[in-house]
Amino acid sequence: MSDNRLVSLDAFRGFTIASMVLVNNPGDWGHLYRQLGHAEWHGWTFTDWVFPFFLFIVGVAMTFSLARRQGQVQERWPLVLSLWRRAAIIIGIGLMLNLIPNFDFATVRIPGVLQRIGLCIVVAAPIVVYAGWRAQGAWIVVCFAVYSVLMLAVPVPGPDGVVAAGALEPGRDAGAYIDRLLLSGHLWARSKTWDPEGLVCTLPAVATLLFGVLTGHGLAAKMDAAAKTVWMLLAGLLCLWIGAMLDAVFMPINKSLWTPSYAIFMTGWALVVFAAFYWLMDAVEDDAIRARSRAWLQPMTIYGMNALFIFAFSGLVAKMMAFIKVGEPAQSLKALAYAPIKALPLAPVNASLVFAILFNLAMFAVAWFMWKKKWFVKV
Repeated sequence: MSDNRLVSLDAFRGFTIASMVLVNNPGDWGHLYRQLGHAEWHGWTFTDWVFPFFLFIVGVAMTFSLARRQGQVQERWPLVLSLWRRAAIIIGIGLMLNLIPNFDFATVRIPGVLQRIGLCIVVAAPIVVYAGWRAQGAWIVVCFAVYSVLMLAVPVPGPDGVVAAGALEPGRDAGAYIDRLLLSGHLWARSKTWDPEGLVCTLPAVATLLFGVLTGHGLAAKMDAAAKTVWMLLAGLLCLWIGAMLDAVFMPINKSLWTPSYAIFMTGWALVVFAAFYWLMDAVEDDAIRARSRAWLQPMTIYGMNALFIFAFSGLVAKMMAFIKVGEPAQSLKALAYAPIKALPLAPVNASLVFAILFNLAMFAVAWFMWKKKWFVKV
């Protein structure tokens, strides 16, 4: 790792992937601590931090990556194409994960986490490459404005045929209607009439990525590192306040709808949490404190070096553990692995958490092995 690498960003990415693996892999979905599951609709939990943190990190990393590459090329269009190729690979991985294990193209879910990340990169790429930071900020406003008009002012029929505007209820919003028009039969299996990673709600998710881009500009500015930390904290607190105000008077905080209040509120949390990593690992002037911080947080750094691979690999392992059945009567590999934990004298919610922690440790072992071998999967 080079000395000028932003170690704190790797660690923050590692914290985020570790959180995602934890919340995605409980022993029993029926027994969860509230903070380890998404809010049922409006509101938020710790789990609702994870996805916007990823998009924020993509934006920060995009700023630094483009800054390095713009000095190597004379024209900007190849940079856009490069980002689009990366987005296409990410979308392709997401679709492949959705196809596994049945490979049923007639009913495969088309939206997904990786698909949304890829689409956000597709939309943001020309904005980031061609626009300055002020224009990028203006595009955030445009994304929020277009989304808000669609969601609040355009009357659409719900799944029951009743036409209404501004119905922010499951399956009744404008985004869900557009998803049904374009992706009918390929939406989230648990709902079938709407999808938490739908198309319209990708617009404010693009804004989340652009908030990360703006943060990257701030980190690249010629300013004392301690001052950058303070500005991130202040900006984070301001975003938390704005998000809370919008939740009260405009649109509720809602991850499934990715409302502007949610995008801004979660950007606030991302700034606050990242500022802590940045201060401890990159900004603090005391060499001893910085060295200790990097040592203590090295597991997060290791996790963050192969975050995309670990996300995809953990999803594949989880699917195969649920799909492959052995024994008589047949039991899934997950049921067999969970049985001895479930038999412990633990409350069901704690047994479920222990399984999630052990699964996370197994994924960290993979990340550690790849780090030791210097295998870094990039797209």
